[in-house]
Amino acid sequence: MTGTNDGRPRDIFLVSNSVDELGGITSWSHQMARIFSERGHTVHVVGIVPAPEGRRADLGEDLPYRTTTLYDEHPPSIKALRGLKGKLDIIERRRRAARDAGMRAQAAKLTALFRAARPGAVVIVSQVWAMEWVAMADTSGLKLVGMSHESFETCRRSSRFGRVKRFYKNVDRMLALTREDADLWIRQRMDNVGSMPNPLPFFPEEPSPRTAKRVVSIGRLHEEKGVDMLLDSWAEVAPKHPGWVLTLYGSGPEEEALKKQCAQLEISSSVEWMGRTSDVPGALRDSAVFALSSRGEGFPLALMEAMATAVPCVAFDVAPGVHEIITDGVNGLIAPPGNTGEFGRRLDALMSDRELRDRMGEQAREDIQRYSTEEISRRWEELFTLLHR
Repeated sequence: MTGTNDGRPRDIFLVSNSVDELGGITSWSHQMARIFSERGHTVHVVGIVPAPEGRRADLGEDLPYRTTTLYDEHPPSIKALRGLKGKLDIIERRRRAARDAGMRAQAAKLTALFRAARPGAVVIVSQVWAMEWVAMADTSGLKLVGMSHESFETCRRSSRFGRVKRFYKNVDRMLALTREDADLWIRQRMDNVGSMPNPLPFFPEEPSPRTAKRVVSIGRLHEEKGVDMLLDSWAEVAPKHPGWVLTLYGSGPEEEALKKQCAQLEISSSVEWMGRTSDVPGALRDSAVFALSSRGEGFPLALMEAMATAVPCVAFDVAPGVHEIITDGVNGLIAPPGNTGEFGRRLDALMSDRELRDRMGEQAREDIQRYSTEEISRRWEELFTLLHR
C-alpha cells in the first residue's frame, strides 16, 4: 500500500533528541520512517544532538530515507540564573547567550529543511526537548504533531511536564500513547490531544515453544528499569524452581551494583548476565516467561516483542500502556507497582504451570496483532488527512 488516504505522498519529518541513541525512541523513529517510506512518503529523520559515546545504535547502511543531526557536539548545559547573584554571573550569562545563538543557528537549519517541503508536509516531534528547536523554526504551512512517549504520571514527575504543557500547547495535535493518558492531558486544559500507540516492532514466524526453563528480561540496566526489584522477586522464586535461570540482557550504569545485589541475595548461580543483544527475537524464542520490572514506562516495546513471540509476561502496572497491552489473567499477569512479593508470585504461577504458560503465550501472540504495522499506519494516515482538511 502506498501514498495517503487522499492520494498524495507527503514529506514527513521525524524529529527527536538524537537520530542514533540506543533506546526505544530511536527504535520507534526508524521503524516509523521505514513504514512511512514503504507507503510512498518522503521521510527525513532529524536529531538535535549526536548520541553520547557508548550509546550509539548501529542503524545499518543504505537507509531508504535521509537522516540529519543538527549539532556536531552536544551544546553546553546552562544553570538557572537566580536572584542578584545570578544576574551578576557574567560567565554564565555569556554561556547562556552563546547557547541561545547556537539554538537560533540550528533552528535556521530546520527552517531551511521545512521550507523545501511540499504542501501537505507533517513534522512529528517525538521528544519535547527537541521541540524547543522546532518551536524556534518557521513551520508555517506544515502540520505539527508533538508526542509524549511516556505515561502521564512518569512525565508529571519530571522536568518535562512543564515543557510539554508549554511547547505542545499550540501544536496541531499532541499525541499520548494511550487514551487513558490522553484524557489526563486534556484535564491539563490541553484541547489538542489524541492518542497513538506504538506499532508492533516485529512478528516472528517462529514463536517460542516455552520449553526452556528461562525467565528473560531485556532492557537497560538503569534504575528506571527496576532490575533491582526483579532480583528481589527472583530471590523468593528461584529456590522453588531448581534448574530455572533468570537471563538478563542489557548494560548500563547500574550493572556493578546489581551484580553485587545478586551476590548478596545468594542467587548468582541462577542469574545470567548477557550484556546487550542484537538478536531480540532469538533471546525471546529461548525463553518461557518474560519479566518487565520497570518503575516507569510508556507503551513498552519489550512487552509487545515478547507477546508477539508467544512468551507470557509478568509486569508491574506502572502505566496505562502496560494494562492496555496486557489483559491481566488472560494473556499475561500484572502486579501492583513495586510489590516484589506479588511480582514473584506471578512469576511462580507461570513457572509452575506449563499449561498456563502455553495458554497465555498463545493468547498474547494473537491479541498483540491489534498493534500491527498495517493498523497503526492506517491510523497515522487518517490523522494526516484530518489535519489537512
